[in-house]
Amino acid sequence: MPRSPLGAGDVAGSSPSRAGTAVSRSWRAAVALTSVAAACALLLPGGISSAQTLAPSPTLSSLVAQARQLSYQINALSEQYDGLRVELSSARTEATKAEQAAASYENAGYDPTLQILTASNADQFLNQASIMQQLDQENGTRVSQLKAAQAADRRAHETAQQQVAKVTALESAMNTKTRAIQSEIDKVNSSAMTQAMAVFNQTGSYPNVVLPEASTVGIVALRAALTRRGDPYVWGMAGPGEFDCSGLVVWAFAQEGISLPHYTGSLWNSGMHVSRADLEPGDLVFFFADISHVGMYIGNGLMVDAPSTGQVVQVQPVFWSDYVGAVRIA
Repeated sequence: MPRSPLGAGDVAGSSPSRAGTAVSRSWRAAVALTSVAAACALLLPGGISSAQTLAPSPTLSSLVAQARQLSYQINALSEQYDGLRVELSSARTEATKAEQAAASYENAGYDPTLQILTASNADQFLNQASIMQQLDQENGTRVSQLKAAQAADRRAHETAQQQVAKVTALESAMNTKTRAIQSEIDKVNSSAMTQAMAVFNQTGSYPNVVLPEASTVGIVALRAALTRRGDPYVWGMAGPGEFDCSGLVVWAFAQEGISLPHYTGSLWNSGMHVSRADLEPGDLVFFFADISHVGMYIGNGLMVDAPSTGQVVQVQPVFWSDYVGAVRIA
């Protein structure tokens, strides 16, 4: 142990005043140390040192795993957005039809002799005695027609209102999805993720693929997709220079005049399902339980796809561990 500044002989052989001063100094030092210890006890949980309160920095491997997970989440959210957009387009079309139907009943829904019954002017209605007599003579046939027309008019307006409400709800859902996607992208773009994303994006280099000479629908589309290698992934885009995963497929087949829905869920039902053993170049390969990613099969276990934010259209190995099936567009 280190010795005290005052030895035992110094205290014993000194005058009472000097000894008292030394004891006083020792007591004050002990009090000071006790106070510091008490303050630390208030600030730190019992048994935890200040060194232990510093959280360890995440390792690069853990950050790469986080980057991979964020990438999958962004791609899944993007495809959900694409699905809402397809649904919104259909809802807008139906809303327009419903509004036009409602307007047609307003403008030309009734026989001119029946329109008088909907007049807001009571005098005008009462002055049409001859019309009322005619209606009576026809045993109420036209009155029944009027009621049917009014009921159809009411249904048309209700349908139009429902379709407009559906459009509004879909637009709100898309806005919510957009905010969620941007939040995930902000995480990927954070300084902590920069190095991890650089590692995650290292996919290797694959030579130019020699495709069969055949000119099937799938091979022609595949050739088109391969020309987009190096173009960036941008969620919600379908070319000509930016793509999400389903957008690349839509653009590739559009080059030969084939229109496909810009959504993995719809693409899954757009052709003939084929087994893994029967895969051919140009077949669409789908991944993850929610079918949130799609690529185009090349052959030899490779595919071309637009992976996710921060990455580019590229050739890479098929994700066999997450593979859920394939579809052939004919």
